[in-house]
Amino acid sequence: MKSPIFAANWKMNHSPADATAFIRTFLANFGKRQDRSVIFFPPALSFGAVVSALKDRPDIQLGVQNIHWEDKGAFTGENSAPIARGAGAKYVLVGHSERRHVFGETEVETGKKVAAAVRAGLTPVVCVGETLAQREAGETVSVVLGQLRAALGTLSGADAANAVIAYEPVWAIGTGRNATPADASAVHHAIRAELHAFLPSGSLAVPILYGGSVNRGNAADLLAAPEVDGLLVGGASLDAEGWSSIVLT
Repeated sequence: MKSPIFAANWKMNHSPADATAFIRTFLANFGKRQDRSVIFFPPALSFGAVVSALKDRPDIQLGVQNIHWEDKGAFTGENSAPIARGAGAKYVLVGHSERRHVFGETEVETGKKVAAAVRAGLTPVVCVGETLAQREAGETVSVVLGQLRAALGTLSGADAANAVIAYEPVWAIGTGRNATPADASAVHHAIRAELHAFLPSGSLAVPILYGGSVNRGNAADLLAAPEVDGLLVGGASLDAEGWSSIVLT
């Protein structure tokens, strides 16, 4: 059984000062452990503050919420994978539903960002998930696997083996609704089978996280579901005490 991964996506929340205070409280509750991994995805302008706050805790990893697919250039307001790597990131979220549905990111762009992340030595956390309309139309698996193929299709098997997948049903993000453990397990099983097509000998090593209205009340049941290797948490990761309780599940 893989050690669970707990990833906090702060989205556009927590200033540098707030982030520093959060990490101080979190560290008081969470000592060094070898049986789980914790990753923070702070907003770009608070990233440096979190790096500083975690300077004595190399066991806790950092990621960025987005990158451009080019390594450098005239792209005002964007950040590249090499810049993220140089700032201390080891992970990057790619294809989050808000990037897809709010900012119009296409599957082609998602694939280019995954390739850029791997090129720079970052681990892409590839987010996939269906809308409510797609779910009600019985299209969940076809949509999710299509997104997965687009994201990983440009990678070699060895590079794809180093990715992390996060299933986040769009209808469950920030709505208070969440997939049941059985729902999550079924989609994760389909993702695992598709990964086996990419990686016949390494698919079991790729972590598959669940995200979508995860909270203290449902974290343990979701984490216990078959094929769920960890949690990607949004709103419930914004409170240091609450996040500590989820990470200690």
